[in-house]
Amino acid sequence: MRVTYKGDYSLKAIVTLAELPDGQVATIPDLSKRLDIPIKFLEQVLLGLKNGGFLASRRGKNGGYYLAKKAQDITVAAVLSYVDGALIPIACVDPCYVGCSDVSVCPIRPVFVKVNDAINNVVNQITIKEIIETRPKLGSEYTI
Repeated sequence: MRVTYKGDYSLKAIVTLAELPDGQVATIPDLSKRLDIPIKFLEQVLLGLKNGGFLASRRGKNGGYYLAKKAQDITVAAVLSYVDGALIPIACVDPCYVGCSDVSVCPIRPVFVKVNDAINNVVNQITIKEIIETRPKLGSEYTI
């Protein structure tokens, strides 16, 4: 499993927007500066998240982006699956995989099935709200 820059930036943008007070929006330049993400790439990320139903936007002088869902209703898995596709560590873990003739007797596959299950158990349970609540403070360790 590999999380792309797009997946990483998507999660960071959603967390940042979730931390805004109710009714407040963030502009692309503000998010770009705060998250250190190039504006052109951030535009693509935000548009994708909007198309995926995670974000909404408001046009005009006081326009910008905001969450379309509540932070407690967005999981890490939902975002990463939408942005990066299936979260599998190796192709043969996919139940539809047919690329190998010995998939049913492979000695390595069960290891990666366990890895896959562990990853999915974590990312399916962690919400954006939980990330915010457990966000590390300056000088503290990160724990989820």
